Amino acid sequence: MTEAELLRSLPVLAFQSVLLLSRLGAAAMIAPGLGEADVPVRIRLAVALALVPLLLPLLAGQLPPQPEDIPGTLRLVATELLVGLWIGGLARVVAMALSAAFQIVALAMGLASVLVPDAQMGSQTAILGRLGSLATAVLVLSTGLYAQPLRALAGSYEVLPPGAPWPAGAAAADMAGAGAAMLALALRLASPFLLGLFLVNLASGLLARVAPQLQVNILVSPAQILGGMVLLGLVARPLLDGFLAALAASWAGLPGL
Repeated sequence: MTEAELLRSLPVLAFQSVLLLSRLGAAAMIAPGLGEADVPVRIRLAVALALVPLLLPLLAGQLPPQPEDIPGTLRLVATELLVGLWIGGLARVVAMALSAAFQIVALAMGLASVLVPDAQMGSQTAILGRLGSLATAVLVLSTGLYAQPLRALAGSYEVLPPGAPWPAGAAAADMAGAGAAMLALALRLASPFLLGLFLVNLASGLLARVAPQLQVNILVSPAQILGGMVLLGLVARPLLDGFLAALAASWAGLPGL
């Protein structure tokens, strides 16, 4: 390519790069692992920018030409942002299952009132819920699962090419399905602790009926916390393994895979 041809192609390359960055950057801002609030925005932006030159040679043929008017260009970029947020959001919602499960565990252990700031949620959360958020990021990055949403993004250009109408109905249905899957997975992961909470409440009720003069809450609370910690230590490994397996299976259904 001569210098003149390169100069003529610069506007096209710039437009294609902006389109790719719109979808990739939007997904990188909220995807699990890379999109954590604890990860600096510069790092997330650097990852998105690094992906653009890697994918541009592969996807350039699937990108549409730049519209002649500014509203058309803005509409195209906005749609790409929506697609990136959609795919990244689907991955994020399912990955929140571990944090939600640990919130339930905190409730079962009587630690729901022990709150710490959570930058991801923008408010305070139970300390075990915060542990679940951090564990999710560590597991996704250390096991290589973060590659699945990236592959979904690359494949999404075939499923939903730039310029195609935004599938609002399908996107809403997928997001609702991801929310239902997240809640079901969280309840399944926390089921041993829910069973333990039921047994503790049953024993507390029986003890209160047998010996009403006893301060049941004072006796039960330390045992509830200690028993919950022991149970968490026993089931932590299978709980995390089950979460990773369910997360990988769910992400295998992301648009583009």
